[in-house]
Amino acid sequence: MKGLDLSLFDLGATLLRQLPAEPAHKATLKLARLAAPLVPAAGADDPRLAVSALGLRFPNPVGLAAGFDKDALVPDVMAKFGFGFVECGTVTPRPQAGNPLPRLFRLREDRAVINRMGFNNGGMEEAAKNLAAHKARAITGINIGANKDSEDRIADYATCFARLAPLADYVTVNVSSPNTPGLRGLQGREELTRLLGTLADARAKVAFKPILLKIAPDLDPVAMDDIAAVVQGSGIEGLIVSNTTIARPALQSQHAKETGGLSGRPLFEPSTEILRQMRARLGMSVTLIGVGGVASGEDAYAKLRAGASLVQLYTALAFNGPSLVARIKRELLQRLTRDGFATVTDACKSN
Repeated sequence: MKGLDLSLFDLGATLLRQLPAEPAHKATLKLARLAAPLVPAAGADDPRLAVSALGLRFPNPVGLAAGFDKDALVPDVMAKFGFGFVECGTVTPRPQAGNPLPRLFRLREDRAVINRMGFNNGGMEEAAKNLAAHKARAITGINIGANKDSEDRIADYATCFARLAPLADYVTVNVSSPNTPGLRGLQGREELTRLLGTLADARAKVAFKPILLKIAPDLDPVAMDDIAAVVQGSGIEGLIVSNTTIARPALQSQHAKETGGLSGRPLFEPSTEILRQMRARLGMSVTLIGVGGVASGEDAYAKLRAGASLVQLYTALAFNGPSLVARIKRELLQRLTRDGFATVTDACKSN
């Protein structure tokens, strides 16, 4: 069957933006599943874009961030749009409805989104079923969290890891969402040490998969020092920098005062600065994935130059449509050529 031109999917994304944000997202997932046979397979990437990290070979450094596909419904479809890897989740042990509606807001003037979703997902058994049916085997990560009403959140992470790690290529530990009360407390030195130690024990029993920690952009230097020390002592393989922010820079949208995590263009500078500071603290011993405000090849390149080996995006996809991925890769190659780097890895290591 001949695939559809990707410009049609961009047109579909434009039409869906006429709907409120959350209904548009749900419709996008449904359409992606229906259109899966019609999405042409992505062509081979330029070898200069390939990255070896986390014991994996990524065809390119541009990934889809968690939040888009919470239940691992369409990772293979999204890989067809050219992503080098796809991260699903956040998944909790038990199904969870999340916070009351409305809870997702587009800030069109700011090219941003505010969400207070609250880990809405079908639970780890639903995600496991979907991951097991995952056929094309694009590099797929699973992002895990704790139920809001859990009496032992660290046990929730261990439970999710044991169930889902064998079905994914890597596991991300989300302790930085601002939408589950008290969750960010797990970024503190004592609790984080206990959490990562518990997960290290879990993977020794279940499956050795790379573990990454997703951190907030709202960290002071002491908190960054503590996280760096715990990460280095834990033996985990990576950090994702960063989650959404609770800060509110100058915004133009009528939704600017909504509570929740802010993503998109206003997050680019603060998340990139945290990325740079964490690289300075960790050296090259830990893989860093840069996320926050990536909407162009120049943005992706800036993350690489700040110390990331890989990048992720989500919000910009909602505003620009799926052809954005190919454009970012083209622009990234132009930046590499301009600055005399043979590969993406060279651009990261030289900084």
